[in-house]
Amino acid sequence: MLNITEQGRSLELCSPTKMPMASAFLWNKQMMIQVNCRGYATAQFMQPEPAKYAHAPNLEAQTFMQPEQPYYAHHPGRFFYVKDHDTGALFSAPYEPVRGELDDFAFIAGQHSIAWRVVKNNIRIDLSLSLSNDRPAELWRVTMTNLGSGTRSLSLTPYFPVGYMSWMNQSGAYHKNLQAIICRSVTPYQKYTDYFKHKDFKDLTYFLADTTPDSWEARQSAFEGEGGLHAPEGLQSDSLSNSDAVYETPAAVLQYRLRLAAGESQSWKFVFGPARDEQEIADVRQSILGSDDAFENATQSYADYIAEGAGSLTIDTPDAELDNFVNNWLARQVYYHGDVNRLSTDPQTRNYLQDNMGMSYIKPDVARKAFIHALSQQNSSGAMPDGILLHEGAELKYINEVPHMDHCIWLPVALSAYLDETGDYAILDELVPYADSTANNSVAAHIDQAVDWIFAQRDERGLNFIEQGDWCDPMNMVGYKGKGVSGWLTLATAYAANLWAEICEQAKRPDQAERFRAQADACNAAVNRHIWDKQWYGRGITDDGVLFGTHTDSQGQIFLNPQSWAILSGAADQQRQASLISAVEQQLETPYGVEMLSPSFIAMRDDIGRVTQKHPGSAENGSIYNHAACFYIFALYQINHSDRAFRLLRQMIPGPDEDDLLQRGQMPVFIPNYYRGAYKQFPRTAGRSSQLFNTGTVHWLYRCLIDGLFGVKGVPEGLSIKPQLPSSWPSATLIRRFRGAEFHINITRDPSIDSILVDVDGDRLAGTVVQNISENTTYQVNVRVP
Repeated sequence: MLNITEQGRSLELCSPTKMPMASAFLWNKQMMIQVNCRGYATAQFMQPEPAKYAHAPNLEAQTFMQPEQPYYAHHPGRFFYVKDHDTGALFSAPYEPVRGELDDFAFIAGQHSIAWRVVKNNIRIDLSLSLSNDRPAELWRVTMTNLGSGTRSLSLTPYFPVGYMSWMNQSGAYHKNLQAIICRSVTPYQKYTDYFKHKDFKDLTYFLADTTPDSWEARQSAFEGEGGLHAPEGLQSDSLSNSDAVYETPAAVLQYRLRLAAGESQSWKFVFGPARDEQEIADVRQSILGSDDAFENATQSYADYIAEGAGSLTIDTPDAELDNFVNNWLARQVYYHGDVNRLSTDPQTRNYLQDNMGMSYIKPDVARKAFIHALSQQNSSGAMPDGILLHEGAELKYINEVPHMDHCIWLPVALSAYLDETGDYAILDELVPYADSTANNSVAAHIDQAVDWIFAQRDERGLNFIEQGDWCDPMNMVGYKGKGVSGWLTLATAYAANLWAEICEQAKRPDQAERFRAQADACNAAVNRHIWDKQWYGRGITDDGVLFGTHTDSQGQIFLNPQSWAILSGAADQQRQASLISAVEQQLETPYGVEMLSPSFIAMRDDIGRVTQKHPGSAENGSIYNHAACFYIFALYQINHSDRAFRLLRQMIPGPDEDDLLQRGQMPVFIPNYYRGAYKQFPRTAGRSSQLFNTGTVHWLYRCLIDGLFGVKGVPEGLSIKPQLPSSWPSATLIRRFRGAEFHINITRDPSIDSILVDVDGDRLAGTVVQNISENTTYQVNVRVP
């Protein structure tokens, strides 16, 4: 069902029906597009807020990417009809909307392109989608080949629905001078002040062709007619009606009639995207379709852009599917998050910091600038905002208008990874302003204030207030009265304080290190006194003084995050670690990963909040929420539970078994935000992928690989090498790119030794840290582990 090609750089799905939601995504700095195997697409671009150029057929909200995107017959997509004019036979590529049985099919998810191969009745269609590197534009190449023995009379009809653009003003028509369907609209507004915000919007959607069509259609209803999209009335005649859309729902439909001899092929190129005016469309035509080489140059430029996110780790292990995912897909997803900040103008502070934690392994200079930018929006009190504004005029929206209490803790957490990777302790001396003051202060002083601020937000028991949420956004009613507290946040405060104390120690600030360790100890002691519930840690205490996430709860009895962070913070001693790990194994582990909580809530608890209203097993209500699962895996590696950590890490990646792939419904080309949970309550849907590739999981997964599984972590002195291979692996090799050098590392098991031995270029190290690293140098490293 899945074929790996190009040394793993692309994956082929060989059926449009077995995994109908399977998808892949592309992005550049101005746009993203997610396309599923059947041809449905969701795309948005920035102007500067997210906007769409292909819409649903009804009025839709402009919002962020949704999990488990529902597809339907008229959902926006990219479709190509093929008609045999001798027989009247009709099929469509990639699969929708005709849905006819195909003779051959391949959906090919690549690093910098998405492609399909479709064969029906001895006609082969090859489709390829790439993006422009410097503008919001889809680049499509289509090739039709006659595989039969005789000449065929055929037509190709690309159908790109544009949808309901605006209740104020929408239209569409073919422009001969540009060889393009141009659909026009005016972004709806009612306040006159919005006119000045909107007047430079890209309210045109264009579909450019390199070849003059034989006929065209811009009115969706005329194309579909009474036949429906599976048998459009517009295709029952020999040509389209050349009809425009006049305040009617527009579409971009072009038809090409041709005769293909046996073995003959014909190709077309198309560009689809938004524009402000016809001059911009003319510029696109010239730059992408204006010469024989222009299109190829554009696609190569995009491929070069994607290649910049290659990452710092290449592995060769006994698990070929893991190798493929890590070497070809994981860093790509990390890069997407750090490069475009999820295509948001106000990313949540926790997301922005963690996304750039991951960027520390891809482009550390970008991460450095991001940390400084985030600190420039800190208040002089030490408090961090709920979102980071990325451009002048951006506003905090949606969830960033709800106060959450956790944002300060992510500063030491994210910065620690950056310092491990770069050794750039000079960043601590950089002077940065505040959002509410003209004063400048060092990065170190900013983070001192952040940790002090979050430590101060505690009640008389020493537990952190939660207000309307912590990392779990929809846990919004635990503390809205001002008394509820979060066990997880108190543990996270302890972990952040300990991390910051270690950094202070390295920065020759021993007094501050001692002070922050004392803060961590106080938080840990408070949690052990008030939150421990016999076998595991509770989640929090409500405004009314009720401890929840305990053995007495019928739903939400155990939450994963407090267990993970109790290990990380040091609150859990060995006895408690053993107890909580056993509880997690019994109550939260599933064949698809570890659930966020169990049992899933089945009714509203108005002292906890809307998390309890989400469908059981979806999102934060008991799904296998991969971000939380990765916290737990990372924690397990910190206490050397390598086999358990690896088993849960491996479950995060779809496959390789076909049954697992079918249940998840996702190709292993990204880690989704979640897989459905509630494994014991709803086993039929458990494991189903959300298909949402926006997730902080991937940064932690990369860190788990580097710090944990392969143990090739940066320390101030150099590269520490302490692998934690699963016991079933006799060996592994990897290439680790680190601080300008390249380490070729061979790890083997040796039953005759009882401690790790490291040889670098033939010389035995006194310990396990490679020091005095020179840039532009390749090191040969042999590691023997007990």
